[in-house]
Amino acid sequence: MESLRAFFAQPAVRRLSVLLLVALLLFSLRHMLNLLLLLFLVTFVMGRLQQLVTNGLSRFIRVSPTLVVVALYVILVAALVLAISNYVPKIVNQVIEMVNNLIRFLSSSSNDETVRKIGEALNKVDYRAYLGSAIDYIKKLGSWLEIILIVLLLSFFFLLQKNKIIQFTEKFRSSKIGWIYAELAYFGRRFASSFGKVVEVQLLIAVFNTVLTILGLWILGFPYLFALTIMVFLLSLIPVAGVVISFIPLSVIGYQAGGFPLVLWTVAIILIIHALETYVLNPRLYAHKTKLPMFYTFIVLIFAQHYLGVWGLIIGIPIFMFLLDLAEVDTQDTPGQG
Repeated sequence: MESLRAFFAQPAVRRLSVLLLVALLLFSLRHMLNLLLLLFLVTFVMGRLQQLVTNGLSRFIRVSPTLVVVALYVILVAALVLAISNYVPKIVNQVIEMVNNLIRFLSSSSNDETVRKIGEALNKVDYRAYLGSAIDYIKKLGSWLEIILIVLLLSFFFLLQKNKIIQFTEKFRSSKIGWIYAELAYFGRRFASSFGKVVEVQLLIAVFNTVLTILGLWILGFPYLFALTIMVFLLSLIPVAGVVISFIPLSVIGYQAGGFPLVLWTVAIILIIHALETYVLNPRLYAHKTKLPMFYTFIVLIFAQHYLGVWGLIIGIPIFMFLLDLAEVDTQDTPGQG
């Protein structure tokens, strides 16, 4: 018994045990994954915005962080209400129309050899199931609105009373479960510094890609711009693979709207935007270069999608970077590496 106690008293064993307990807890709460991940993302992003706005205004006038939080959430809620009342119906209609139109186009254009080959290739990956899933997600909009409401309330009250919450939570350090709290606090700090920052960069890159891509598609005269905005933004959150995946629907819609010339222009625009992201945006957003080999990127995305579904494609890489950070793996490029 004493040897067992001595074994679990080791710092490394304790840390690993707490990490496994957290993993089991998250697995048991997998049905709440949408709520938990969205809560973290909204709280993290709004917290960062609050810091940036407060620090920026402090150069000219002293402002209360609480006032900034309230103002940011008022703006966010107003924007959501405006979007839901004016743009969501248009987006839903465009998504459903676009998906149904693509299915009809790929199914009925048997006389066009190019379209027939594209359809045969997409049939191998069961494109109908993926397009049908897109419609299913749109139909679940009501449940997502409930989740968004809960997330906004919880994140708002957290940021509003952040200091009090931290002070109250710190009391667990001197309790009988203080050793568990110490390990959880350690994981929390590492999680925010690695996972949070990677997600923040992914969001900024997604906004950059979406704005430029939709501007390019608008110039080319693409239809379904509202629906394509949502699609491009979500795919931009997927590292590397998102760009590859976006080629398929955009190329099919481009071929349907204007033939091969429009497809070539579309591919050229996406490649230019991807080059700007790679050589201009990424070096500015990352304080240190943390390139992950493409092989690792795809392997992580495959396993993450298998275990976490669509969320895995978005948070798979940040989770992997968090685990590398815990293992203290140096992911920075060394001189001479490309």
